[in-house]
Amino acid sequence: MTAVFADTSGLLALLNDRDEHHAAAARAFRRLQGRQAPLVCTSYVLVEIYALLGRRMGVDAVRAFRADFAPLLEVVWVDATLHEAGLDLLLKQRRRQLSLVDAVSFVVMTQRRLDEVFAFDPHFEQEGFTLLR
Repeated sequence: MTAVFADTSGLLALLNDRDEHHAAAARAFRRLQGRQAPLVCTSYVLVEIYALLGRRMGVDAVRAFRADFAPLLEVVWVDATLHEAGLDLLLKQRRRQLSLVDAVSFVVMTQRRLDEVFAFDPHFEQEGFTLLR
């Protein structure tokens, strides 16, 4: 079983049935379940998802995600070293639309040799990773 990185864009699309990518996210997630692929994310992805869920769907959605979905994720907790590696990559890339959350995700994916990402964010594809759709 090869692990797959879970990005905010994939998780939000899965959880929000109004998201334009919801149907594709649900199909991809079912395939991941069939593969029994472990899902990896960072603590920065969690911060981002909690903020967006709260803003878009309310605190009950945050509570439900924390109780029902977060336990399915292997979380890489961002420490100072990982934060700085992500910031170095962000500054090296010089791409205005790239976020620190994504840059840290790229570092983790590279360190763990993860090729696939549950995401709809084109930055991952531009970085050479395979989007699961």
